[in-house]
Amino acid sequence: MAKSKPGSMSRALVRRETISGYLFLLPSLVFFLTFVVYPMVMCVITSLTNATMSAGGTSDFIGLKNYVDLFQDKTFLKALVNTVIIVVVSVPTVCVFSLWVGARIYNMKNWACSAFRVIFYLPVVTGSVAVTVVWKWIYHYYNGVLNYVGTNLGLWEKNINWLGNSQFALGCIILILFTTSVGQPIVLYVSALGNVDQTLVEAAQVDGATDLQVFWQVKWPQIMPTTLYILVITTINSFQCFALIQLLTSGGPEHATDTVMYYIYYSAFTLYKYGYANAMGVILALCIAALSAVQFKLAKSDS
Repeated sequence: MAKSKPGSMSRALVRRETISGYLFLLPSLVFFLTFVVYPMVMCVITSLTNATMSAGGTSDFIGLKNYVDLFQDKTFLKALVNTVIIVVVSVPTVCVFSLWVGARIYNMKNWACSAFRVIFYLPVVTGSVAVTVVWKWIYHYYNGVLNYVGTNLGLWEKNINWLGNSQFALGCIILILFTTSVGQPIVLYVSALGNVDQTLVEAAQVDGATDLQVFWQVKWPQIMPTTLYILVITTINSFQCFALIQLLTSGGPEHATDTVMYYIYYSAFTLYKYGYANAMGVILALCIAALSAVQFKLAKSDS
């Protein structure tokens, strides 16, 4: 009886395992292609048409006209500037604050560390509508807690229309976004600090390194992957700020709180300019991809 060669058996085993692996991946792959890749491709294709969501609407190919119109649209440019402001302000503050809090509570007793993590993580697991309703009450012009405390402490003379004044509205949105964004990064930083190699920390301390030097030279390189992840997800969440705008200001006053994400919704479901809204979606995706690539590049150069 002829014996099979070991090499052929190994190749057959690898082939069977490969086929089995792809079969296990097939459900997720089908889901990914159907609900992620296909909508992305259709978004790009539709952005090149004048498609509308109204009954009997046309869908003619118009090339790059939507993109040209976008950068002549003052409302879109205002929404883009507001979105950039939100990202530039919220992303660094969320990362720095989360790292500071994570480093502070990491050295506490287990029960205290757990309590603080729960407190900071509560807004993350709480529904966005519930959080928005609470903040709407805080900012209320007549009965809001913020105006009550401010006027009684003499910080300002009369009530301020926080969400109705273009000078304060965007800042109020950023503050809410900040409070709902720090929970997950804090938990991640506490976990990352727990995985730092303590032998390196002790060696640096024996050599006379200060706390700042230990953190910057020993701990920071080891938590860089976590920092990169936090930067990327915080950037994406900031770019996609929508629920707060819709529930609190609807882009007002005078487009002071318009964001690209909200203007996409408004253009598609109120103005029925579906192709135009898809063009904005493509621009938003390119902005997120470009900024994420820069963050990856900077993190790679620091590591």
